[in-house]
Amino acid sequence: MIKPLIGIVVVLLISLPLALAGSQASVSNGSLPLFFLCASVGFILHWLMFIPAYIYQTEHYFDLTGSLSYIAAISMAIISHPGLDLRGTIIALFILIWAARLGSFLFMRVKRDGKDSRFDVIKTKFFRYLFTWTLGGAWVFITMAAGLAAITSAIQIEIGIVFYLGAALWLSGFAVEVVADRQKSIFRSNPDNKSKFISSGLWSVSRHPNYFGEIVLWIGISVMAFPALSGWQFATLISPIFVIFLLIKVSGVRLLEESGQERWGENEDYRKYVERTPVLIPAIRRR
Repeated sequence: MIKPLIGIVVVLLISLPLALAGSQASVSNGSLPLFFLCASVGFILHWLMFIPAYIYQTEHYFDLTGSLSYIAAISMAIISHPGLDLRGTIIALFILIWAARLGSFLFMRVKRDGKDSRFDVIKTKFFRYLFTWTLGGAWVFITMAAGLAAITSAIQIEIGIVFYLGAALWLSGFAVEVVADRQKSIFRSNPDNKSKFISSGLWSVSRHPNYFGEIVLWIGISVMAFPALSGWQFATLISPIFVIFLLIKVSGVRLLEESGQERWGENEDYRKYVERTPVLIPAIRRR
């Protein structure tokens, strides 16, 4: 019980200063900065959804709650900003598109599979599960922090080459993530591949091309937002670093690599695939 509670406190202690930093040049909604209000949305929705999730011992709505949190926070920013500029509008649109696509994809996948094995033990432990949902709220806020700062900013800067570079990164990353997910879905839908690993398409040049695409698109959001940031708002540029850390060291890559070794570690073809194929950044497979 102690470790999850400490984890929750740490997550909040990290998130609060970032929420205050991002609020520096934010427009206000009533007496509070719009950035701060939007930053709170993910936490509130995750805590509310944790209650039925724990009672009914289900993880089916975890990823969907994350996506809805992005959509709710960005929608609040769009509706409440009195003079949203083109930069903020495009960043908001990109985040909404990404959240809607990934959320529906993950929700349909967990419904099809029946469960997400990552939660088998976690969901039976109240405080550990609460920590997981709190971390989900932090994931939503911190990953979009740089983009949200630009969207809610009272400072308007004309878009230029840096913005277009960021947009190109987002479009490239989004395309890679969508194609990789699609290729894996098609592969897994074939009954003959039930106990096999995918090593074709984008998966032939990276063992986790979907995560590579997600990292690139969030870097793109931060690059697009950068010219509109000022003062303490530059702290929100931790967003892509946070995404990289979580996807590589906490969930995503680390968990799937461990799972792959458990399932196919004795398979000679899998060992060759791991040896020849980069874990994340795509490259032509070594012979």
